[in-house]
Amino acid sequence: MLRKLYNLSLSSDKDFARKIRQITGKVPKDLELYKIAFYHRSSSNGRVAGKMSNERLEFLGDAILSCAVGEYLFKKYPMGDEGFLTKMRSKIVKRQTLNAIAEQMGLDLFLLEFNQTDLSDSMLGNALEALLGAFYLENGYEKTKAFIIKKIIRKQLNIKKLEDHDDNFKSQLLEWSQREGAKIHYQVLDKFKKNKRDHFKVSVLINNDEVATAEDYSKKSAEQQASKKALEILTNEKAEAE
Repeated sequence: MLRKLYNLSLSSDKDFARKIRQITGKVPKDLELYKIAFYHRSSSNGRVAGKMSNERLEFLGDAILSCAVGEYLFKKYPMGDEGFLTKMRSKIVKRQTLNAIAEQMGLDLFLLEFNQTDLSDSMLGNALEALLGAFYLENGYEKTKAFIIKKIIRKQLNIKKLEDHDDNFKSQLLEWSQREGAKIHYQVLDKFKKNKRDHFKVSVLINNDEVATAEDYSKKSAEQQASKKALEILTNEKAEAE
């Protein structure tokens, strides 16, 4: 308790402690732990030289988030089957959703403060997961679950809208291929570094013909973007044919 009061009132990092409390509802005890949540491995900031990046905290936070969201959905939808619950969890914990939530929570300001590198959207979601990892280490699972439900699911998301919204373009394209008797194949065209991070260029082929390509920081995201483009092309072709 004394450490928390010191961090909030007397520490040279009291502004940082107050911002973390505003986001999480709890005064942080280990300020260095929370700072690590915003250190990205691609940063060239001399102030964080030798510091651990947020990757380990991100790994932990990802596991806690998935568990807490799964438990929340299990209780919210007592009649929901496994397929429905899995899709809903995927919509909540997917990278694009977490990126948007992190930006709404102002985590981009922390990343700008602690790193000297161009920010990517995925860095936002990673930082949110790392923040959850730090929060869990200090407060345990039950309080972390309450934080996720109160501050993320209920405050930042429209669950009803998510129920009706399907933005899994890869799945939609697969369903189209099954109806049309077509074969879908994804191919990695290139893997390179951008802002010191892996970057993928992926193509989607239908019956061995390349239909669309896309680039992103992960193979899965690139496949989703390529699938979205492919669906738009197929929709336009159908409209022209009619």
